Amino acid sequence: MGKNMFLLTLVLAGTVAASQAHGNSNHLSGQTSPYLKRAVSQPVDWYAWGAGAFQRAKQLNRPILLDVGAVWCPWCTLMDRETYTNASAADYINQHFVAVKVDFDSAPELVAQLQRAQAVLNLPAGLPLTSFITPDGKLYFGGGYLPSERRGDKPPFREAADEALTRYADQGKIEKESFQLEIPK
Repeated sequence: MGKNMFLLTLVLAGTVAASQAHGNSNHLSGQTSPYLKRAVSQPVDWYAWGAGAFQRAKQLNRPILLDVGAVWCPWCTLMDRETYTNASAADYINQHFVAVKVDFDSAPELVAQLQRAQAVLNLPAGLPLTSFITPDGKLYFGGGYLPSERRGDKPPFREAADEALTRYADQGKIEKESFQLEIPK
């Protein structure tokens, strides 16, 4: 009996760990925004915009990957489908970034600030809006729609994310070439 309980406990623990590793839950449960609700089952460990995401990024010393989109945006839907529901891409994101998702329609002041920042840095500022931000709120790199594979002059998501990590390693350059956002405390 004791051996069977031990085996059952191991199996259950492995199932729970595998479920969490495959993104069956993230930090978006309980959100009311349609765009964020749609991402609850994605394997990316998404956070909503807030102090918790920035605290986690500081703890891990990782940049924030910020995705701003809307349910009515076909490019946002495509990027969700191609990149954020792809297990390999999600694993990469979860290992190197703290991922934050924002609904364009629910946060107009934040979106305006992000679009202004990307424009100042001469970065694309449409939808989806893909931004890379330091844990202390400096937007230092970004883009718009990033396909899963190169399409014309559009770099693939992985290439852009690798570039963001390379730039994140050069904190001196970030100090000179970034835009300080108003972030939640």
